[in-house]
Amino acid sequence: MPNHRLNRRLRFHAIICGLALLAPGCDNLSGEHYMSSYNGPTMGTQYNVTVIHPPGGPDDEQLHQAVKEQLDLVDSLMSTYRGDSELSKFNRFDRTDWFPVSKETATVVAHALEIGKLTGGALDITVGPLVDIWHFGPEKGRGVPDDEQIAEALKLLGQDEIQVRPNPPALRKARPEIRLDLSAVAKGYAVDLVAECLAEQGIESFLVDVGGEVRAQGVKRTGMPWKLGVEAPVSKGRALQTAVPLKDASMATSGDYRNFFEQDGTRYSHIIDPRTGRSAAHRTASVSVLHASCARADALATALLVLGEEEGLALAVEQNLPVLFIIREDDGFVERATPAFEAIGE
Repeated sequence: MPNHRLNRRLRFHAIICGLALLAPGCDNLSGEHYMSSYNGPTMGTQYNVTVIHPPGGPDDEQLHQAVKEQLDLVDSLMSTYRGDSELSKFNRFDRTDWFPVSKETATVVAHALEIGKLTGGALDITVGPLVDIWHFGPEKGRGVPDDEQIAEALKLLGQDEIQVRPNPPALRKARPEIRLDLSAVAKGYAVDLVAECLAEQGIESFLVDVGGEVRAQGVKRTGMPWKLGVEAPVSKGRALQTAVPLKDASMATSGDYRNFFEQDGTRYSHIIDPRTGRSAAHRTASVSVLHASCARADALATALLVLGEEEGLALAVEQNLPVLFIIREDDGFVERATPAFEAIGE
């Protein structure tokens, strides 16, 4: 199938504790409520949706189709790998007039600009030129760009030159060469849309996972909360770092260890700091954020990973955000959590 990936920055997947919950097909053990799971490819990654059906609810085929429609909508609007997407058309737009877009695209851009301002530019949806010269975009390669290349790429950024109009929804850029990449927000937003769709269908308990961005609603059939695992940030294999109970909330995780290269003994990850133009150089290996909105959790996870354990943790505490930082040390990994994260499950 064509590679319509939204995510240029690779994310690791949350480990869903209790893999039997995600087995394909249905579980008719209760007689009244039963469980179904749907999964498949989307946006260059995978989606997994588990629902607890109430008596008289929609059938599986109807529900799965509704889920796929939401995922396909986000891909058709926000993919930078599809020339026919709404975002690609805006990126090619060579004027500075208002460009009409869907309310969905306008919403995601507004979210991203807000998080960008909150984090002092650690999230920047115009970062594409930097991603390209570091060879973490569609054109693969390796090698550290020189200072001149970084300086030229930085000139093409301009998040503060993007305007959003909610009604009628439209975008405007101050310079035609500015282009947007919504990969740090779009998967989380897709989770939000699927969650809204399931709720509208009368589903009160479900788990939605799109490429590791997750929404848990209600409880499992046992009456216990859904439990999400945060993966240990190791580059080979997969291991569980910790487990987080999640109810009526979203979690997004961003990590630096699946996509990197080494040159002259130095490790360079795909986490690019838009403020400097360079690969983020600190000990933070991953950041997990809990939030009511998965789109915001998604954006915050990327931005806080760019900021690192000191600057990022200080901001997360100031904003009273539930955030878990996993820090790389010589002899392994240590966890640093905000008070709001530590209060989960108390």
